[in-house]
Amino acid sequence: MNLHKVTKIAAIVISILSLVALGGLMATSDSEDNSWISPLIYLSYVILLACIVVVLIYIFKNLFSNKENLKKTLISIGVFLGVVLISFILADGTEVKSPSSNEILASESTSKWVSTGLNTFYLLAVAAIGTMFWTGFNKIKK
Repeated sequence: MNLHKVTKIAAIVISILSLVALGGLMATSDSEDNSWISPLIYLSYVILLACIVVVLIYIFKNLFSNKENLKKTLISIGVFLGVVLISFILADGTEVKSPSSNEILASESTSKWVSTGLNTFYLLAVAAIGTMFWTGFNKIKK
C-alpha cells in the first residue's frame, strides 16, 4: 500500500471518530457535566502537534533531497529576514501612554515589535501588489 492510500484511510478514520465525538457532544450538552471537554482539548493539541511534526518531516525530507529547492528556499528566507530587518530599523519604539492617566499601556520594546510587524506587513503588501501589476503589465504588453 502506498502512502497516499494510508493517509486517505487515516483521514477517513479520523473523520468518523470526529463525527462520533461530535454526536456525543451534541447529545450530552449539559452545562453542569463538561468534565470531558478538557481531555478532548488536550487530545486535539496532541493531534495538531502530530500533524505539524509529520508535515515538517516531509518538508525537510523533500528540501534536503533536492539541492535546487533548498537553495531557493534559503534565498526566500533570507529575503524575508531582510524585510523584517528593514522593518525593525524603520520601526518607532515610543511608549504608549493612556490619554486619561499617565499609565504606560505598552513599553518601548512592545511598541517597537508591533511597529516592526506592521511595517513588515506593509512592505510585503506593496511587494505583492507591485508584482501583480508588473505581471499584468507584461501580459498586456505581449
